[in-house]
Amino acid sequence: MHQRARYSGTARASHGFSLIEILIVVVILGVLTAIVLPQFADATKQSGKSVFVSNLRHYTEAAQLYMFDTGEFPPDSSSGQIPPGFGDYIDEGKWSAGTPIGGVWDLEYQDLGGVQSAIGVHFDGTGMTRDDIYMREIDELVDDGDLSTGNFRKFEDGRYYRIIRE
Repeated sequence: MHQRARYSGTARASHGFSLIEILIVVVILGVLTAIVLPQFADATKQSGKSVFVSNLRHYTEAAQLYMFDTGEFPPDSSSGQIPPGFGDYIDEGKWSAGTPIGGVWDLEYQDLGGVQSAIGVHFDGTGMTRDDIYMREIDELVDDGDLSTGNFRKFEDGRYYRIIRE
């Protein structure tokens, strides 16, 4: 005859996870996510700054090369628009896509109060808009950390430029 297995009050068949075990795993995953996500967000913020600074340097060198080749700095253009002839020196797609920190690229020629040529970002409502605190961090990477002096300056609200020539 068959003998029935007897289970005491404390023993149980193991056929899966209990609701409590699943909830504990979910809570642990939630805590780990809360710890890790801010680190990724900070890394993304830092990479955006680094790419912006790299592009700014590249565009500044391209404007200097344009001046060397033509005898003049690239002409002024509307914010986000590539100055005529400057597209031969840069990747037009990257310029037109805007900056990695928000806003659009802008090149100024004899239009910034005593500055002959400058290139930078115009926060015109395209993408994110950055404040002076954020842009001061950019200035620390590019220049002297003071937006009112040096080669990287704030000229108007929402306009920050690397001076190519005063």
